[in-house]
Amino acid sequence: MIDYSAALAVAMVARTGSFEKAARALNVTASAVSQRVKGLEERLGLALIERGAPCVATEKGEWLCRHVERVGMLEQELMGRLPGLLEGSSPARRATLDLAVNADSLATWLLRPVADFARDSDVLLNLAVDDEEHTAEWLRRGKVLAAVTSLGGPAQGCRVSALGALRYRATASPEFMARHFPAGVTAEALAQAPALTFNHKDRLQQEWARRVLGCDLGFPTHWLPSTQGFVEACLAGMGWGLNPEALVKAHLASGRLTELIPEAPYDRPLFWRANRLAAEPLSGLTRRVLAAARRELTPLAQA
Repeated sequence: MIDYSAALAVAMVARTGSFEKAARALNVTASAVSQRVKGLEERLGLALIERGAPCVATEKGEWLCRHVERVGMLEQELMGRLPGLLEGSSPARRATLDLAVNADSLATWLLRPVADFARDSDVLLNLAVDDEEHTAEWLRRGKVLAAVTSLGGPAQGCRVSALGALRYRATASPEFMARHFPAGVTAEALAQAPALTFNHKDRLQQEWARRVLGCDLGFPTHWLPSTQGFVEACLAGMGWGLNPEALVKAHLASGRLTELIPEAPYDRPLFWRANRLAAEPLSGLTRRVLAAARRELTPLAQA
């Protein structure tokens, strides 16, 4: 049998980053939390928490944390249907749902359905932000229960739903265009013009250049890990970059930004992957995410 008081202590230490904060969240002493974690580790013969500042779960500890959260979500759903199971007036523990999402989706279309789900349920949310090509790995490793990813196709243990494409426009300020592309956007000119890159995982600028110019290019770049910062940097003439269409549409219409090559958008396909074992507790969120995607994203091209 699983000692759920000890498992919950492990999960709370990993969630809060310290034994003291976990103790406050569980309304027990830090010594009690430490004893529960240590006792479970000794029983299993392996470390579940890597002590430090902050404390983090080991790989085995992460699997236990995910199980604890799934149980919490199932219990929360059951209490909603059978409230008489609650003892006295003690409120049920609120489960935390871990999701992996990409920054551009969060800044454009995803936050509203996630917020609507949070408002209408007692579930807390922990959103991990990563590149859309890498969020599926969070799900595969059991660190999250659902993810927005650019990877389609079947996935073991997951339900995969097509969302649509997030459309990008390659944009820069008129002054930047005049300075760096006086004779138009060519491969030679693009190789010299400063670009914007979100982080070392970001390949959007290179992929767009390959698609529209038919060649692989290297170009100088500023590193800027901020979706809104990308827009502001383009407006300020700092560099050129791929921005979500929804964030630059008004700027393009007003002339404050210009497309490097008119009518040459870049569509990034997105998919919703959810753990099959958590499909029922996730159903409300999945329904809202799919509905928002139908409204806000570009339909995927038929193969």
